[in-house]
Amino acid sequence: MRRTSVRSENRAPNVLTRDHHAANLPILSEILCAAELLMLHAAPIYYGLGTPHGDGSGVVLIPAFLCPDHYLFPLHKWLGRIGYESFLSGINFNAECPNLLIKRCLNETMEKALAKTGRRIHLIGHSLGGIIARSIAAQRPQDIASVITLGAPFRGTVAHSSILRAAETVRQRILKEHGTGVLPTCYTGRCTCDFVDSLQRNMPSSVLETAVYTADDGVVDWRYCRTENPESDFAVSGTHIGLAFNSSVYTIIANRLAKTHCAESKRKPKGVRLRLGGKWATT
Repeated sequence: MRRTSVRSENRAPNVLTRDHHAANLPILSEILCAAELLMLHAAPIYYGLGTPHGDGSGVVLIPAFLCPDHYLFPLHKWLGRIGYESFLSGINFNAECPNLLIKRCLNETMEKALAKTGRRIHLIGHSLGGIIARSIAAQRPQDIASVITLGAPFRGTVAHSSILRAAETVRQRILKEHGTGVLPTCYTGRCTCDFVDSLQRNMPSSVLETAVYTADDGVVDWRYCRTENPESDFAVSGTHIGLAFNSSVYTIIANRLAKTHCAESKRKPKGVRLRLGGKWATT
């Protein structure tokens, strides 16, 4: 999708490289994600034990590259158990121009979450989904309370060569399908669309950012998944795919979401925030 008038004068050196680079990663180890899913169902936190309870705010989940919403169902159900209104993104298959996904799908999902909860929402994105989440937060900070990324290389696409080949295949399909509806550099770090531009902005101070990564990642280079802020970066053991099922990740998510709604309560100790005519009002 071509860029719009949204632009930021507040730039940050977030992106380390605009080019796609292949990395020598142990991608075959990703099969261990199945064990992580099994272990999750044996973990007390999955059943809400010893977990900070939510405040009913909305959480929108955004899937990884080449993935549908369905594999995030365990995370979706767990968030509901601990007191949040969880929303799947509505993305059938994350293999489309991110600008189009935001415009045609995610904006609608976020509006549903905002309308149902009456408060700012949280975004949790896995891999490419995390990059999309950060872009949305930069574009709509008034609607977003926090962003949690799981193995998201938002500082540059440095990944296993098979992933890069798949991304190029998707890019060619996008160009063929949409033609002049997208920019020639669509699906690259050199695109000048709103999606890529937003990733170069400072995260708004009103949005709590969290970056979860694993040094055992077999899909993307974990060094590009960090903010370089020790208060925002969290390392866990496990696979890239398994970040969606990792009990340690769930603990981090629960604590970070709780930190956000505690901060929201201090900021707005009285009244309820309602969204009227596209603006927030306090009753």
